[in-house]
Amino acid sequence: MKLGIILQSNKPEHVWNTFRLGITTLKAGHQAEIFLMSEGSELETISDTKDFDISTKVAEFKNLKGNIYACGSCMKLRGKEESSVCPISTMSALLEMIDSSDKVLVF
Repeated sequence: MKLGIILQSNKPEHVWNTFRLGITTLKAGHQAEIFLMSEGSELETISDTKDFDISTKVAEFKNLKGNIYACGSCMKLRGKEESSVCPISTMSALLEMIDSSDKVLVF
């Protein structure tokens, strides 16, 4: 199964749970991709908290060969031209992810 996940939140708990699901999916032998949109495109600026080790989860997801993409327009609106976490992407690529996924979830 291929799971497409759209992350639109910058709330640490939402981000943390998104990556936990992605990690669980990959460890189960499935594929997972995460597309960052809206506030989700702020991923690299979201700090770890006492309860939510976001940077650890992002690193684990990437180490398991999970793909992460960021909406270029959302990044530009936030004054960013690039991301240290993932490549900048497009709505066409998001549509391709949706089309190729067996299931799509939005956080």
